[in-house]
Parts: sequence; structure tokens; C-alpha cells
Amino acid sequence: MEPIALNSPELYINRELSLLEFNVRVLAQALDEKLPLLERLNYLCISCSNLDEFYEVRVASLLQMAQMDPNVISTDGLTINEQLDRISVKAHNLVAEQYRILNEVLIPALETENIRFLRRDRWSATQKAWLEKYFNEELLPILTPVGLDSAHPFPRILNKSLNFIVSLTGKDAFGRNSGRAILQAPRALPRIIQLPATDTDSGPHDFVFLSSIIHAFINDLFNGMTVKGCYQFRVTRNSDFFVDDDAIDDLLLAVEGELAMRNYGDEVRLEIDANCPEETSNFLLARFDLTPDRLFMASGPVNLSRVQALYNLIERPELKFPPFKPNVPSAFSRNRDFFASIRKQDILLHHPFESFTPVVDFIRQAAMDPDVIAIKQTLYRTGVDSPVVAQLIKAARAGKEVTVVIELRARFDEKENIGLAAKLQEAAAHVVYGVVGYKTHAKMCLVLRKEGSILRNYVHLGTGNYHPQTARLYTDYGLFSSEKELGEDVRRVFMQLTSLGKVSKLNKLLQSPFTLHHGLLKMIEKEIEQAKKGKPAKIIIKVNAVVEEQSIQALYRASQAGVEIKMIVRGICCLRPGVPGVSDNIEVRSIVGRFLEHTRVYAFYNGGDWAVYASSADLMTRNMFRRVEICFPITDKKIIERILGDLDGYLKDNSQAWLLQTDGQYQQAQPGDWPVFQIQTELLKTFC
Repeated sequence: MEPIALNSPELYINRELSLLEFNVRVLAQALDEKLPLLERLNYLCISCSNLDEFYEVRVASLLQMAQMDPNVISTDGLTINEQLDRISVKAHNLVAEQYRILNEVLIPALETENIRFLRRDRWSATQKAWLEKYFNEELLPILTPVGLDSAHPFPRILNKSLNFIVSLTGKDAFGRNSGRAILQAPRALPRIIQLPATDTDSGPHDFVFLSSIIHAFINDLFNGMTVKGCYQFRVTRNSDFFVDDDAIDDLLLAVEGELAMRNYGDEVRLEIDANCPEETSNFLLARFDLTPDRLFMASGPVNLSRVQALYNLIERPELKFPPFKPNVPSAFSRNRDFFASIRKQDILLHHPFESFTPVVDFIRQAAMDPDVIAIKQTLYRTGVDSPVVAQLIKAARAGKEVTVVIELRARFDEKENIGLAAKLQEAAAHVVYGVVGYKTHAKMCLVLRKEGSILRNYVHLGTGNYHPQTARLYTDYGLFSSEKELGEDVRRVFMQLTSLGKVSKLNKLLQSPFTLHHGLLKMIEKEIEQAKKGKPAKIIIKVNAVVEEQSIQALYRASQAGVEIKMIVRGICCLRPGVPGVSDNIEVRSIVGRFLEHTRVYAFYNGGDWAVYASSADLMTRNMFRRVEICFPITDKKIIERILGDLDGYLKDNSQAWLLQTDGQYQQAQPGDWPVFQIQTELLKTFC
């Protein structure tokens, strides 16, 4: 029997279809009756916004590739057009299920809780009168319908905006009869309007969609004409942008220029009211130069993600996840001198179960401490009013040497990062934009402090962003350390990012695009050698995505050698587990729960002396070769035991875990006769 070629297409799952499978798992949460009702609605909305981004970035990228070379074959053996065909089928099924869940499951369940979306045919006379007044006073003055004729060309449609195409008969005041008009709903308008109980005799939680109000009173916009039909639609555009690193003089200006065009990229998807006549939908398809496979019929609001606003409009704690207070580690709560605490021992934070506040306080204390000489920080996503940035500004104004590496091309956060860069520069901080051609995705902060005759490095290294809001929603690790060699490594990486000079060999850090990929492969090979000698060999990997082909092949070789491999992969996984003779020893699971799993951990048995690394990088080609990433070792024995305990909990989860099957589908784990075990719930109990 010939050995199986590890680059055979049948050994790989298509990246795009795997990402859509993740959205299927997210949407499944909306059907889980054990979850609070408004949280289930939230999951529905998240699956919709995820699909938006999928078309804005992934489908848009495939379409661009098809224009350049339609014959490109993916790792799994599919052409670009074959991928687009399969994506279309899966995405249409997903959208149909989203609207089914909304209309048949969630809306009836909400009504049992006296939370109602009132359709036009259910408005009472009092409600209709209030809504008509609302339309005349709040909407009519800012709505601008555009009749289509030679003097009024089809307007530019903003990405993902709410629009209406109106069919008309009759002539306007100038004798024109175009037959069609376009109405764009300004983005400033709320998409859900709550009816005031006292003024409309409504329930405490009665809502009307903006689209319903516009439909009801659309005739008022076309005096003297008859509206035959009014249909909402939305266009999704290519929102990724390309900056030619070799042809620009100023990255900031280039990003600003591309950002201005994001709302008007190439059309990639059209959503339209399910009641829209075929003639009208075909007119729009032709106008946007889209094929029928990219037309989606909406049995409800065309932008379901905007329904998420309902969550904050309703104060019903029993319909939401119970609040929790993140824990502050005793090392910080007992001793407010962060530097003394970190000198004593390495300290690990596990967000959101442990508070992000110590990270901000660490930078705050550094900004105020007269012995601190310099602070160096990477920023990828931070939020608009970032407390981290506020402390860096204070430090710069206090005369400290503050250097910040801001990634301007953090997708969908470019505008905010440009603003943060300007604020930091105004405070006299040194701001650089990373390395041309490589996104700076590493999460690290370095504080240099003069202690007597010693200049000591204090570092914070993380798997997630310096973003207090997402730190309450994403699971991430953050490590504080004053270990000399680790601090020296971080200092060298910052020197590389700012000076563009070569960096001497790092002591402990693995860094992409230089040593990370090779370092991980080397550790996998070491486990293979142990297994071939008949010794125990194990690998545990927890990441967001597994795509990079050489890494997958190394894991296949490890499985063939008898290495036990457990993988916790939140989203995309191109590795196919359970293939006889190839991946029999590999198990892949995905955890979908209250928090978005974001920690990246690489753990190797290493002959019984576990080698554990945390990282900002996933097993993706971009992370290994096109980004600046770090992978940092965990050396404290207690912290190693703690992380291994966490990983063991993820592997024991029998309720929120989804197990990847050989055919690329996922099956949700069932507790059976065992007690229900949910790792996120257990961590909340432990820390909060």
C-alpha cells in the first residue's frame, strides 16, 4: 500500500466553508432554550453580522482572485468558481434559517414575554396616529426620494445601508413619469422605534421597525402619484482594501484615502424584500452587475444585525446572562505596587474571568512613577475612548519616552486607529505604523524602570487586544513578567519595529515572520521523535483558526507517528480529523458559549516537562508569514499547571463543545449520563 500524500486535496476542508460552519454553530445558540431569550436574539444578530463580514472580505477576495486567475486551485482542490457555488448554497441556507428562527421561534417567544414587533396590520388607531406624527416630524424632513430618469441617475448606495425601491404610476409636478424611485434611509435613524406606552396605549415593550413606518406612509413622499410597491433592499460591498506598500510614500495618507472609498467598493451581495416582484429584483441585479446566486430574499428586516439594538432597549435582567464581576488576582489586590508584585513572580490574567483593570493600572502606575523612563506599546484594536491610550498620553506629557506601534490596517478599526495616532502624536509620543508589508498583530507592552543602578524591564504580553470592552467578551491570557531574557526579547522586537534594523537572535520569544513557524514545526517534530521511540507524546493546541498547510501536514505526520493531538479551534479548521492512517489520533473541537474564545495556546508534552506557549498568532499563513506576531513561553510551573488545567476543562466540555467530523460537519457534544460540564460556566464559578 502506497503512503498517503499529505498534500492530497481530500485531506483538507475548504477554508470558506469552514468559516460558514462556524456561523452555523453561532446561529444554533439562538435555538438553545436553556439560554436567556435576549441572548438568543443576540446570537442570531451575531451570525448575521458575521455573514456580512464574510461577504465583505472573504467572498470579495474570491471574486477579485477570479478576475485575476479563475483557474487557481485551493488546497482542498476546488476552483474559485466551485468555491463560490458551494458558498452560495450554504449561505442561502444559512440566511433562510436565520429568518425562520426570527419569525417562527424568537418573535413568538418574545411575545410570550410581552415584547412585540408590531406589523402594520396590527397597529391600533392610536398607535397609527402616533407613528404618522413620528413620520411627519422625525422622518419626512430628512428623507430624500430620488425619481429615476435621465436627470436623476441611480444614486450611489452606501455599503449595508437601508434603501427602498419604489414602483410608481402617474406623473409628478413636472409631468415626469419614471416609474421607479430610490429612497435611502439615513444611517442616523434608529432601525427600531419603541412605542411610548402612555401616548399609544401600548405595552411596555412594543416596537416597530423603521422599514414598517416608511412602508406605511411612503405615499406622503410622492404627492399626486400612486405607489404600487415599496421594497427594502441592501447592498453589501467589498470592504477590504489594498494598499500597495511599494508605491506609497505615506502609509497614513494611503489608508485614509482607501478608507474614504470603503463604502463604495464593488458590490458582492444584494438583499431584498421577499415580496419584491422578480422584475424589480432583476432590475437591481442588473444595476449592481450581480448574478442571481448573490441575491438573498429577506423575510423580515434586510439587516437583521440591527435588531441587536433591542438588547439595550429592554431592562429585563432575567432575559439576559447574569452579570458578573471579574476577579482581581490577589497579587495585585494585596499589593498596589505592581512593580513589586511582578518582580516577585510572573502573574497570569485570564480574561474576562479576571479583570482587565490591572493592565490599565499597570500602565497608569508606569505613567506616574518617577523611576519609569520609557513605555513601549503595540496597539491593534483599543476602542475609541481607550483608557490605555489615555494613560500613554499622560506618560508622554509627564516627559517619559513613550513609543507606540499602531497598526493602521486593523480591519474595520482603521479610522479609530488614525484618530488615536493623532492624539498620541499631539502628546509628543513617538508613533510608528509598524512594518511596511506586515501587519503588527503582536500584543505587548514594555516598561523600562530605573531601580538603583539597574534598568529593569517589565512586560505585559497577551493573546488579545488592549481593549477593555472586548476583554469582557473575549477569553484571553495576559502575562506580566520581569524575567530578564524575556524583557530583553521584547525590547529587541520593539527596536526592530521602530528602527527597521535587524534583530539579533531572541532568547525566548518566537516571532513571525522569522522564527515562529519554524519553532512550532520543530516542537511538533520533537513529539514525533518521542512517539517513534515508544514514549508518550502529546500536543494540545487552542487557537481561533487552523489553515496553514505545512503546520497541518506536520500534525498529520505526528498523528501517523502516534502522537495524541487535541485541538480546540474556535472557527476555521482546514485540518480533517479522523482520516484513517492520517489523522486517527487528532480530535478537533470548537467551543461556542457566552464568551468568544480567543486564547491561543500551544502545549507540547516534551517528555513530561510540558512546554507551553501563549501567542497572538493562529495557525494561519498570514500569521506565520505576513504579520509581526509573538509567541511567548510560560515558564512558571504553577502557571503552566493552571493553563493545562484550563485546557483540560475545554477538552472535558460536554455541552458547549462541537466536535469536528471527518466530513467537515460539526456535531454538538452531548453529556449523556454524565453531569453537564461547561468550561466557561466553571471558570465563572471559580473566579467570579
